[in-house]
Amino acid sequence: MKIAFIGLGNMGAPMARNLAAAGHEVTGFDTAAAPPEGVAMAASAAEAAAHAAVVITMLPNGEILRAVAGDVIPAMAAGAVLLDCSTVDVASARAVAEMAEARGLGSLDAPVSGGIGGADAGTLTFMVGGSDAALATAAPLLDIMGGRTVHCGPAGNGQAAKICNNMILGATMVATCEAFALADKLGLDRQAMFDVVSTSSGQSWSMNTYCPAPGVGPTSPADNDYRPGFAADLMLKDLRLSQEAAEAVDAATPMGQAATAEYEAFVEAEDGRGQDFSAMLPRFSGKARG
Repeated sequence: MKIAFIGLGNMGAPMARNLAAAGHEVTGFDTAAAPPEGVAMAASAAEAAAHAAVVITMLPNGEILRAVAGDVIPAMAAGAVLLDCSTVDVASARAVAEMAEARGLGSLDAPVSGGIGGADAGTLTFMVGGSDAALATAAPLLDIMGGRTVHCGPAGNGQAAKICNNMILGATMVATCEAFALADKLGLDRQAMFDVVSTSSGQSWSMNTYCPAPGVGPTSPADNDYRPGFAADLMLKDLRLSQEAAEAVDAATPMGQAATAEYEAFVEAEDGRGQDFSAMLPRFSGKARG
């Protein structure tokens, strides 16, 4: 299959490389990144998209997605599919889908979970919004780049699923780090804390799989001096998207708001930028109440 891949950063590059390694003809475009192995580079996004059956985008935000979609959609062949794997606001995802459908194109919003490691290993989870027909075209590519695809419904629902998932993740990581910091001050050994919580009602992915305490539980970024992983900056982006969506539909999300405020302080006023989002633990360990 001829594929265009727009956005070859930390996530996009290994995804494109895996598609090329599987035998697909991949043409890429990025304003700065070097070409991944097996990927030919075009001079523009529109040039990359011109003869592709599927155009994949992996971009930083909804504003850039809308601009890129405005460039590539007019260049795409009738019946081609625009597969956006960025994490953006729901409104942008639905606006791009309307643009594509007006030109007779398929469109999918398919944000991912699994981070850079999952992109490299081809084990990402895709949360997909869009039509059954467009998904049928893109499914073989999703199977190469990921280990699981969940069709969440019509356009925008993939982004809705990602935003809701990461709001839970952000809030549970804050609570997990708070609990470890409290346990420290109460004199409770971290390993004992993990052994109890990971097998009791407090268990969560943040505790059991991605434990923020070094040397406790499975290996995680905490064991690598909190190098990301999943950066605190990206968690803040996703939490803000969740709160924008909540405001748009008048949904009460007090825990989501609280988690957003904690990551805003950590990333923008403290030293959290560039650290893993689980570095909230040393942050709370160094704080007093109030």
